[in-house]
Amino acid sequence: MMYAYDEMYLNDAMNNLGEAFDYSTTVLNITMDDFLNMFIVSGIAEQFANGVSRYVSGLSGTELVWEVLNRTKKDTKLLEPQAEYDYSPEYWCGWILAFYQWKSKKSFKEIKKYLPMDTIYKLYPTLHEASEEKFVDIANAIFERKKLPVKLQTVRKAIGLTQKELAEKSGVKLRMIQQYEQRAKDINKATANNLFALAQVLGCKAEDLLE
Repeated sequence: MMYAYDEMYLNDAMNNLGEAFDYSTTVLNITMDDFLNMFIVSGIAEQFANGVSRYVSGLSGTELVWEVLNRTKKDTKLLEPQAEYDYSPEYWCGWILAFYQWKSKKSFKEIKKYLPMDTIYKLYPTLHEASEEKFVDIANAIFERKKLPVKLQTVRKAIGLTQKELAEKSGVKLRMIQQYEQRAKDINKATANNLFALAQVLGCKAEDLLE
């Protein structure tokens, strides 16, 4: 299997992205999902994924953050880096993200769509002492599950309703239905009123729509 860059650079890549997430989050108070988005928008994420040596191992994690912020014109005061970075949850999230991107050969943009940083953060307590391969297995399982259509979409299509028709009949906003079906919003956290309204139109129980 061919990877974008040689495994000899992987340790540098993991340490640098770990430091980048630690610094951006704990020092600059940028959320991990916001930093990942800036990393992608800046174009640096693509170059990192392609193994451009400047970004994989040429810059420190802190310097990587500075360049991302400079490219995205983020108005943030660039505080001095810490002398050392502990193996914090934030550090681990960036560290394991670099490994998963290298191993899976998925783009950072695709990873963000199905595996946002808050999901990775929630895996820290159970996986930070496990092998990197264990994380890969679980991340891949999450990918496969999220690529499946949500139950709301499956039931809606089975009875031949469009999203717009379901919105009109149920009184639930069209945008909300779209977000549920795109997993942008968690239907398990929907209000009871919305769930029952959707279920009544779809001819099923409210719990049948839960993921």
